[in-house]
Amino acid sequence: MKNSEIKALTVEDLIEKIGTETESYGKLKFAQAITPIENPMKIREMRRFIAKLKTELKAKQLAN
Repeated sequence: MKNSEIKALTVEDLIEKIGTETESYGKLKFAQAITPIENPMKIREMRRFIAKLKTELKAKQLAN
């Protein structure tokens, strides 16, 4: 998802997206703990994507 697409999301959409991404991040971390996943860089990408979503959410909340 591009930054412009993230900025276009509403606060409710951001909260929902953060919830789903955090859940899938937890599942991925669990899968990595059991057996190494094919692409371990996916964990870092997901963590950074969640951080981008949280940053945009905080910016929108402060703007209101």
